[in-house]
This record gives sequence, structure tokens and C-alpha cells, in this order.
Amino acid sequence: MEPIITLENISKRFSVPHERTDSLRNALLTFWKKRTYEILYALNDVSLTINPGEFLGIIGKNGSGKTVLLKIIAGIYRPTAGRIIVSGAVSTFLELWTGLQAELSGKDNIFLYGALLGLSKRRVREKFDEIVEFSELRSFMDQKLKHYSSGMKARLAFSVAIQAERPILLVDEVLAVGDANFQKKCRDVFMKLKWEGRTILYVSHNLESIAEWSDRALLLRDGRVAVWGQTSDVIQAYTGQPIKPAAGLKPG
Repeated sequence: MEPIITLENISKRFSVPHERTDSLRNALLTFWKKRTYEILYALNDVSLTINPGEFLGIIGKNGSGKTVLLKIIAGIYRPTAGRIIVSGAVSTFLELWTGLQAELSGKDNIFLYGALLGLSKRRVREKFDEIVEFSELRSFMDQKLKHYSSGMKARLAFSVAIQAERPILLVDEVLAVGDANFQKKCRDVFMKLKWEGRTILYVSHNLESIAEWSDRALLLRDGRVAVWGQTSDVIQAYTGQPIKPAAGLKPG
């Protein structure tokens, strides 16, 4: 079986200035000084292969490179070094409401966000009632987005994003969106997508869901692959103890 995603010695480097200029006055006073930078590696020599239909759980502490890895696979960031091959269209569930417009209504944002995801206007029309029903925001559809809470924005965006029928899904802590009922609906969606054979890369601090869903898992430490393989082994390497899958997460 040919991998659907291949990463070969991927590194991502950022240059962080040592001295920040927080005002125009400071910028004018220090413009003649030579700026110095610290080089930080968000990812360092990462190599992976992910098979079609695989559910890969990605874990690690904050700042370990998890989100940067997803953004490189999505094409949002370009790697500083290395080679990446992605053999399929990608849907990203990262910064969910990026692209939504505050001055537009919820209804208008559904069509806008759908267009950003590559959905045709006809497709969005066909799925409009389903999107609204899933979001649980029907009574807010005519209100401008600027009056929505961050959770409401994420729910609206998620409800549109799941309509993009692409073979690869990149998911970053999406299941923390909304209340317990909405989170359960999100879990049900991802379990359905998993059993449909989509390839899913799932970043989460919820180790129970990682244990429940993942075919394999990846532990990142300081931008490097620390452990990669059987999910239970990876979680144990991270926590120092095994963890049982959460009950009730499998589809009925």
C-alpha cells in the first residue's frame, strides 16, 4: 500500500527577534541598531509515513510542534528543509473560524466559508438546513457574526467544514468546541469519518480519545519524533503509565 502522506526529514525554523519594538518611538530610536535573532526549530528532522484510512493520534506538550506539523501537511507553512508528499485533498480543522467575516450574518458566513473550503454554492444550498441544524444556531442565522461568542463561531465553522468530502482530515483540538452535547456530536462525526476510511491526523491533549480512536500514535518532543507506533506504547511513553480508552466513544 502506497502512503497517502510522506514526510522526509522535515524541519521548520523560525527566527525570533531578541529585541521587540512595541512603539513607533522605540522603532525610530533603535532603527540603527543591528537586530539579532534566535533560531527556533518548531520541527526538526521529522520523518513519517501515513497510510490511507489511518487514524493517527498526535500528542505532546504545548510547543512540541504538533500544530506546526499539521500546518505543514496542510500547505499553510512551507518546511525549511525536507520533502513532503500528500496524495489527496486535505480538509483542515485547525483555526476553525479563520476566514469568517464579522460584519456578515451567520447565513452569509456559511456560504462564504463553504466557498473557502471549495464547496460549490449549490452544494452549500443543498446542505444548508443540515449545517444549521448541526450547529444548533438556527435562531442566530440573521445576526452578524460579531455578536457570536468564540464557541458559536467555531460551531458554525465546524458545521460547514464537515461537508467537505476530502480524503485527508487534519484535526487540532476541535472536540473541545461547545458544550458536552455538541462535543458528543463532533465525536460521532469523526467516528463516522473514521469508519468511512478517511485518513485522519488528530492532535489532542485528551489521551482517552487518542487511545480509543488511533490506529497508531506519534509523540513529539521539542519538534522531534520521540516515539511513533502502537498507541498504547506511545501514551505510556508520554505519561509513564497506561491509559484506558474512554467509554462510550465508539459508534453505536
